[in-house]
Amino acid sequence: MTAKIIDGRKVADGLLNNLKKKVSRLKSKPGLAVVLVGNNPASQVYVNMKEKKCADIGFYSKKIILPENTTEEQLLKTIDDLNQDSKIHGMLVQLPLPKHIDEQLIIDSILPHKDADGFNPINMGNLFIGKNIIVPATPKGVIKLIESTGIKLEGKHAVVVGRSNIVGKPIAMLLQQKNCTVTMCHSRTKPLEEYTKQADILVVAIGKARAITKDMVKKGAIVIDVGTNKVFDKLVGDVDFDSVKEVAGYITPVPKGVGPMTIACLMENTLECMELQKRVLE
Repeated sequence: MTAKIIDGRKVADGLLNNLKKKVSRLKSKPGLAVVLVGNNPASQVYVNMKEKKCADIGFYSKKIILPENTTEEQLLKTIDDLNQDSKIHGMLVQLPLPKHIDEQLIIDSILPHKDADGFNPINMGNLFIGKNIIVPATPKGVIKLIESTGIKLEGKHAVVVGRSNIVGKPIAMLLQQKNCTVTMCHSRTKPLEEYTKQADILVVAIGKARAITKDMVKKGAIVIDVGTNKVFDKLVGDVDFDSVKEVAGYITPVPKGVGPMTIACLMENTLECMELQKRVLE
């Protein structure tokens, strides 16, 4: 048995094409601002990709690059200016930030209805109570990839490996909303394979290269690999793709899996921010 590959780029392109059609019918265009602090090479790549996608689908985009030694106060002032800018409907501050800046303080300072990443505590709180307003882009993309298989999610046992605020926890909440039974695992779960082998749906986001191997996966499972790790200049996931694809039913590759969906869902969130602001003004 060889798993079917879930082509994240193909699913993302479908979403982006639909967004492009919607935007073409609008009188004013959605605006996305991305703030980058410092010169992290990976962050620079992500920011440029987001800028390109904005251009491709007809969004207005604004890229702000600040030096590594930018103070917390200066960054907060930049965010406040964007909060007041009527051309900007959604914004994000690219993470990670330099160590001298409090990431949570920065996330908290973005207005909830301009929070394209969906990380503001108000948006996260809404997710927790099942009132989804702006859903974090990566978890949102993960759910769309799982649904693209056509497998009915209700009643399935989903195991999420990783408990971060921006990936693991929101994914667990979204899977519960789909009526899955959800188990959350993390670095202190022992033995991890006892839980992963029970999963009909296995989502892995632990930041450890090839941590999930063939013997840890249930036959026929849907495996979603959120990880991106560099090994000898090669990008690999948290799942040992070559071995796991022999037992899984469906699997995402790295790259071309979750990554394209994150950017596509960020664009969708920006349009949703714009629509939300229109409703508030009306």
